[in-house]
Amino acid sequence: MLEILIATNNLGKVKEIKDILDSPEIKIITMKDFPHLPKIEEDGKTYQENAFKKAREISEYTGKICLADDSGLEIDYLKGKPGIYSSRWGNSDEERINKVLNLLENIPINKRNAKFVCVVVLVFPDGKIYTVKEECKGSITFSPKGEYGFGYDPIFLVPGYNKTFAELGDKIKNKISHRGKAMRRMVEIIKEISV
Repeated sequence: MLEILIATNNLGKVKEIKDILDSPEIKIITMKDFPHLPKIEEDGKTYQENAFKKAREISEYTGKICLADDSGLEIDYLKGKPGIYSSRWGNSDEERINKVLNLLENIPINKRNAKFVCVVVLVFPDGKIYTVKEECKGSITFSPKGEYGFGYDPIFLVPGYNKTFAELGDKIKNKISHRGKAMRRMVEIIKEISV
């Protein structure tokens, strides 16, 4: 069994990752178990750079196998923004959502295409690194809908369901989301290397 430290303080992400990584091969520990960890500045220019930096630095500090993700919302009309700055586009989920909706005000539905991107990096103390990238395509709604999830979930409309991530609930969201797909691929890698 591998003990893996999830390198995030985002409680929504922790819950989502724990739900997806639920496997007998994996024991999850969180940053709450290490209250004196340094704050990692996400100053990379890509999702991969940010995820790798978080995983590597936390792994070096704790001596643990460390998993980190960096993800973001890329809106076509906004030329890929907010992208790697998704979590820093405001001080709260509500503020970030309102910023997106204001920027897309009066933009028709056919020009509101977007995708979520997630890069997951697993770093071992001995230097081994595994990386996975996944996406989930959709569009941006005209107003928030739904009560589940976190972040931009209430305004991300999923094709085929005609509902936002926040309306779908965790079980369905985790099956189809960018993070869900990336984490399942990482579980397969973990199973292969655990043999």
